[in-house]
Amino acid sequence: MARRRGAAAALTAALSSPALVAAVSVMALGYYSTVFVFLDHWLGLGTTAGAAHAAAFSLVVAACFFSFLCAAAEDPGSVPAAFSPDAEDPQVQGLKSRYCDKCCMYKPARTHHCKVCKRCVLKMDHHCVWINNCVGYANYKPFIICVLNATIGSLYASVIFVYDLLQTGHNFDILYVKIIHILAGVVLFSLCLTIGSLLCWHIYLMCHNMTTIEYREAVRAKWLAKKSGQNYRHRFDQGTRKNIQMIMGTNVFCWLCPTATGYLKDGTEFQNTNN
Repeated sequence: MARRRGAAAALTAALSSPALVAAVSVMALGYYSTVFVFLDHWLGLGTTAGAAHAAAFSLVVAACFFSFLCAAAEDPGSVPAAFSPDAEDPQVQGLKSRYCDKCCMYKPARTHHCKVCKRCVLKMDHHCVWINNCVGYANYKPFIICVLNATIGSLYASVIFVYDLLQTGHNFDILYVKIIHILAGVVLFSLCLTIGSLLCWHIYLMCHNMTTIEYREAVRAKWLAKKSGQNYRHRFDQGTRKNIQMIMGTNVFCWLCPTATGYLKDGTEFQNTNN
């Protein structure tokens, strides 16, 4: 399975996506304002403490940007051309492969057709406009690492902003100074809330080996199970530890590396706990 789109294709996608350009612009503006405005005004970049904070924050932003590029450039997972459902395989019994009328091919379990990308995506979670790409089997790890780094960066920037606001003098009689700080506070609070909530949501999904699409399907399944007096368990849930390892890998030291995805298979078969 080709897991990475070409550099030219990724660049073309970036230039053709206003949302992706906006996301990169927010990262660049947030980095500049945090380091060269708030941090410089609070501690000064020439001081040891100021330089240390600048280096640490720069590392977080660089990691976020790199994982962002990986998630945007990575092929989320295409159905292999040679794929065909095997009804006799016990691993796929009860997980019927479906036929996609739009792609004119069979699609494995957990695969869905994306109307935006106009193709089937393995273990599709959702289409993300900010990376101009689907989030699926092959790029879910860099996506969640990007969200993690973005949350850490937003919280870090908020701490620097608050310390600068409370511990240094500001002339808020000047209108533009007041407006800048109000806007910065609103933006940082919004980023912490939205990205932090997104991180918590995907950690929950990862711990249950579930996608956003499957969660929506599970809501009705839980209701039907409860109505019939049965207990519901997601059919791909292998336990928290194994669920995390299936997405992040078995090597803990490689969990934060978005390119360490050599453990991934072809994405057409998944162990079913209901078998």
